[in-house]
Amino acid sequence: MEINKENIAEWLKSLQDTICKALETEDGLAKFKEENWTREEGGGGRSRVIENGEVIEKGGVMFSAVSGKTPDFLFKEKEHSASNQVPQESTFFATGVSIVIHPQSPLVPIIHMNIRYFEMSNGVKWLGGGIDLTPHYIIDEDAQFFHQQLKTVCDKHHASYYPKFKTWADDYFFINHRKETRGVGGIFFDRLNQNEEMSFEKNFAFWQDVGKAFAPIYVSLMNKNKSKTFSPEQKQWQLLRRGRYVEFNLVYDKGTKFGLETNGRVESILMSLPANASWLYDFKTKEGSEEQNTLNKLKKGINWV
Repeated sequence: MEINKENIAEWLKSLQDTICKALETEDGLAKFKEENWTREEGGGGRSRVIENGEVIEKGGVMFSAVSGKTPDFLFKEKEHSASNQVPQESTFFATGVSIVIHPQSPLVPIIHMNIRYFEMSNGVKWLGGGIDLTPHYIIDEDAQFFHQQLKTVCDKHHASYYPKFKTWADDYFFINHRKETRGVGGIFFDRLNQNEEMSFEKNFAFWQDVGKAFAPIYVSLMNKNKSKTFSPEQKQWQLLRRGRYVEFNLVYDKGTKFGLETNGRVESILMSLPANASWLYDFKTKEGSEEQNTLNKLKKGINWV
């Protein structure tokens, strides 16, 4: 297909359809509810939320395509290489699919994916995205499977992408005030345009493959863990880990910041938050427990493959 903003948005809507169908099939009970919305400044989106399923407690697969005056904060970000050259009156177009799934069971991990395309009226454009996994209990076998799938996608396109984007994810999904990673990481990339070895067209193909990898990866993890029994204590731990997830999304997440600062739809932006979470004062895990084992592995730089 021709790579332009209209075709990219249509491809993302098709990806949203595919992912929703796969999740509904694996859950076996709940169905996505759809809401279409418009944004006063330009554009809109198609929000799909699933709740109270057999496997999924709450989740969303959100599509948006918005436009308008480029927000001021983009000119101030150090990593924006064109910040000094972009006129303040420029306009932007941004489209993407964003997913967060919070499962019923503490033995099924939380997963997040976002792939997005951004362009400005002066010709600046880039791709961004990634997938990361947040287990309530880190199961080495699952973390290894998850990272191997992502490495396979990256290696298909460029040998440097997995180690580079894995490190980026470790650094990005880090809760600095807790000194722990949000989960076992994954891959994360932003402002991916082109370089000496990869054209924009080749990076676009990589970006598409990241999006297409989501459903088979998560369906496999759902299927493997959804029938395992768990205790009330494990359920309480799940709520505490969800609390950490909330902290990251409200304090550090750039997608949340971008949505709120561009007058995005609040319900869609905050869809990433779980229905229930918990904070206990000065909670301590028991030495040698599964909970402590998980905390010990919430670190940057673990080589999962």
